Amino acid sequence: MNSSREIEKEVFLKKYNLDQFEKKLIAGDASFRKYERIFLDSDKTLILMDAPPNFEKIKPFITIAKYLLQLGFSVPIIYHYDDINGFMLLEDLGDNTYTRLLEKNYNEEKLYSIALSVLIKIHKSATKKNIPGFVNPFSSKRIIKEVCLFHEWYFPLIKKKPVYTSIQDYINIWNKLIKVSVEFKTSLILFDYHVDNLLLLDNKPGFKACGLLDFQDATYGPITYDLMSLLEDARRNVNPGVVIKMKSKYLDSFPEIKKDDFETSWAIMSAQRHLRVLGTFARLKIRDNKSHYLIHIPRVWNYLEASLNHPILKELKLWLDQNVKPEERIYND
Repeated sequence: MNSSREIEKEVFLKKYNLDQFEKKLIAGDASFRKYERIFLDSDKTLILMDAPPNFEKIKPFITIAKYLLQLGFSVPIIYHYDDINGFMLLEDLGDNTYTRLLEKNYNEEKLYSIALSVLIKIHKSATKKNIPGFVNPFSSKRIIKEVCLFHEWYFPLIKKKPVYTSIQDYINIWNKLIKVSVEFKTSLILFDYHVDNLLLLDNKPGFKACGLLDFQDATYGPITYDLMSLLEDARRNVNPGVVIKMKSKYLDSFPEIKKDDFETSWAIMSAQRHLRVLGTFARLKIRDNKSHYLIHIPRVWNYLEASLNHPILKELKLWLDQNVKPEERIYND
């Protein structure tokens, strides 16, 4: 017997006369969303997003997609949606994800250059003055909530009780770092800007050749965030030479940005993201029984430890050194 979710999905598809076409599951991710490809008679395909409303909201995706389309970026066109039940029919941008292409030894520098051109375009066109009101700032409340995922979930993962006596020290450290971070240049942050969420569109020019898939958590804040998450990818090692070139190209596009300020912002955003990711990967294992993300924990710690070498993170480094031993930075089941 079909589950109630399957029945809801079929009702949604039937509304648009799509319930009889072949469907194939193509992807899931670290969220509760699933994606299916629908094969139409005319060789045309559509993508069905299934986002259970108890866990996911699709309205942010819809509003950000419309905004990005207005700015000229390559995001899927939304044909139909049901925001109450969490279903959406999207344009199919194909299978050429950066992840797949890199696995086939596609030119890494070329792909990252196109992805970089997207960020340069965003950061030149999406300024605080013209970002729509529905895009919330990367607030101190959100930043604190995200870094506390590390405390809440990573400690149980390594079979260690959360250090409640020092959590306020941790939060106080982050409150000081946030005050520094807000002084830097801001723009739209797509938030999960990495190779799993980028597509190569061969038939489009320039920055439009990079298709964007995952942006419902978009916010606005320091411009270093997305570039850092692209180049310090939790799931793969980026060629160090490519990292240097991309950072250099970016800074060349914004001569008003001082390199020292850029590196300070980078270090703070890097530490913030990697602490959140460590907490998220731990939660996926403990709560959702998704253990395949744990293989990436040593890489994420390497990024985090590199960022901690920046003087601005001296207090955070001390806190982590006191509370997480070197052997606890590599997960062993």
